[in-house]
Amino acid sequence: MDVINAFEKSTGKKLNYKIVKRRAGDITAAYADTRLANTELGWKSEKSLEEALYDAWQWQLKQ
Repeated sequence: MDVINAFEKSTGKKLNYKIVKRRAGDITAAYADTRLANTELGWKSEKSLEEALYDAWQWQLKQ
């Protein structure tokens, strides 16, 4: 829901989605911990989730 809400907020577009029961094989949760990339690669995200989703949407509109 965080990604859906961030997309809708950043693009002003409402997504058509339905919340349903989990299917066999669906994961229960997904997390992104960037500490290893920060430490090992010296990498740090320069954009927020909303900014990244907005940029991805703008790219998609041009395709």
